[in-house]
Amino acid sequence: MCSLVTFPPPPPEGFVTLSEQNAKMVACIKSEVPQSPLMLMNIHQSHDFPDVDISRDAHCPTIIRDSEAKAAFLQHQETPRKRLIAAWYEHGVSGILEELSNCHGTGPNLMKSVASALLATIRWTSSLHSSLFPHLAMSNEELIAEFSTNPHWFGLVRSFAWHPHTTKFAVALRDDSVRVHSARKGDIIPTLRHKLQKGVISLAWKSSSASVLAVGCKSCVLLWDVDPTSLATRPSGSSVQVLSYPGHSPITSLAWCPVSSLLASACPTDSSSMIWDHSLGSYERLRRVGGGGTSLVLWSPDGTKLLSACPSSVLRVWETRSWTCEKWTKLPGRCQAACWSPDSHVLLFATAEEPVVYCLTFDKVHPVDPTKPVVGGSKVAIAVADVAQIAMETEGTPVTVGGLIQAMCWDPFGERLAVSFKGPGSELIAVFQSCLQPSVELIPCGFIRGHPSSVPSLLSFHPNWADGALLTVAWSSGKISYVPMYFVPRHNVNMNSLYQRQSNGPWQSPVLFS
Repeated sequence: MCSLVTFPPPPPEGFVTLSEQNAKMVACIKSEVPQSPLMLMNIHQSHDFPDVDISRDAHCPTIIRDSEAKAAFLQHQETPRKRLIAAWYEHGVSGILEELSNCHGTGPNLMKSVASALLATIRWTSSLHSSLFPHLAMSNEELIAEFSTNPHWFGLVRSFAWHPHTTKFAVALRDDSVRVHSARKGDIIPTLRHKLQKGVISLAWKSSSASVLAVGCKSCVLLWDVDPTSLATRPSGSSVQVLSYPGHSPITSLAWCPVSSLLASACPTDSSSMIWDHSLGSYERLRRVGGGGTSLVLWSPDGTKLLSACPSSVLRVWETRSWTCEKWTKLPGRCQAACWSPDSHVLLFATAEEPVVYCLTFDKVHPVDPTKPVVGGSKVAIAVADVAQIAMETEGTPVTVGGLIQAMCWDPFGERLAVSFKGPGSELIAVFQSCLQPSVELIPCGFIRGHPSSVPSLLSFHPNWADGALLTVAWSSGKISYVPMYFVPRHNVNMNSLYQRQSNGPWQSPVLFS
């Protein structure tokens, strides 16, 4: 099992990581780093990617708790009917019962007594449920901050998503606006705003479309149609489709199926994962007893499996033909981060309570009937990396690295794994080399350090970078930087070796060389 003890020392404070070359991280002193993050990529050649730096003064925080919002208005007398309607919209049945039990001087005493008894029963049941699943007692803002992969969700950048096929990305800002940045210089940057777009926590581009972006919000899912040929900087409300279901909010995770028009959404307070069919305008609920909700959803690259992680120590993987699932319940904590291998047969995940990267493997076909759909997951998760916090020395200075995992991402070739951490040492990103054959293996590569006083908020690999892997990092300072990792993927090496053997051997394939 790989450990941080075998890693090379991280860059000293005051240094900034530029790239990976020859399986080693290259860093230089901050004063020698060009101001533009795009210039950091000019090690061998020029690349054209959006240059984004969110100014601290440009966006003010907009998260206001419900109690704070109510305090801004003067109280006035309302009729009992209006109070009951307002209580229903804000708190449902429990709100009505509380309003009835507190009606002083109006209504029969029997009605108040019955309402008080029912309210006490509901509160007792709710407290029992909350003792099993403490997150159910949290407010929407607390749920969003708790289950976001961004440790600085209240900071400048809230969410980030590359488009799977075109060179553009969406970034959600602190004021709940979403910007779409394109690689072509001079292109208009659309800014998406909507009255329901509050508490943005997740972004996801539809794989089969160049324009459809899903935005997970505090109360619903918004589907934006961002026309790449439009000259409008503020797309109108007619470009938005609202997806909502009672009790399914806030939305903490979104994932599009790579091979269809299905969108999966997760809510920590809803025991069901929602599957929205964008092409048909319908939905289905994936419901199983236990787990206390769903905090994370993630499709496999081939679309045959869907990870559904719960706020408790329960993890499920669904196969998407007959929608059956397998579950793992003996985890040391809830699933904090996860990523699929490119061939969809390996799932790496980390929990919120243990600094270990675990691995689950999945069978390709059913062991008896190859035509029968199967999840085929291994019975026990295997630990492949220990990232427990340790102290290292860099040029004689002690540096803390590792700890509990905040986020993970795997490059599209399955050859680089980036891991960010919580707590002390969270300013560093650990990068592993990975190998899938003959078994899953993680190999130390190095650490990434950003500008001083910057901590990584979000990690994402570019989905179509030809020179190896391109890691995009959104920092707590508001900067978005690119760290190129130059290598030749094993798949390309194997294909080139096969070509050479066929070209130099005694025979040639009549199909390839006719």
